Amino acid sequence: MKNVLKLEYLLLAIVTATIFVAQGFQWYWLVIFFLVFDVSMVGYLINKEAGAITYNAVHSVVGPIVLILAYILLAQNIFLFIALLWFFHIDVDRTFGYGVKHFAGFQHTHLGKIGKAAK
Repeated sequence: MKNVLKLEYLLLAIVTATIFVAQGFQWYWLVIFFLVFDVSMVGYLINKEAGAITYNAVHSVVGPIVLILAYILLAQNIFLFIALLWFFHIDVDRTFGYGVKHFAGFQHTHLGKIGKAAK
């Protein structure tokens, strides 16, 4: 089941990147801004719980969905640009098994355990 989920997220990443380019955005922005969303790991400097909260807040699809709605209502391309970057980041993360974090620690996600301990 895990591999099917990873495949689904890989396909979503490809579709998101395709939409991004079809909307007239240059593909390299997906690479340049990819790690920006991982600034959300800053909470782990405080403790596991704060880290899970800050990481999950940014790695939830709620934010990009709100931006898509803002784009639809306000027709400002910046909202679509950021939303697609954000969706792409989430899709790629999930493809590699980085899911929503549990308070037990960074390696404990809704997709299972990640890292060396998972093997």
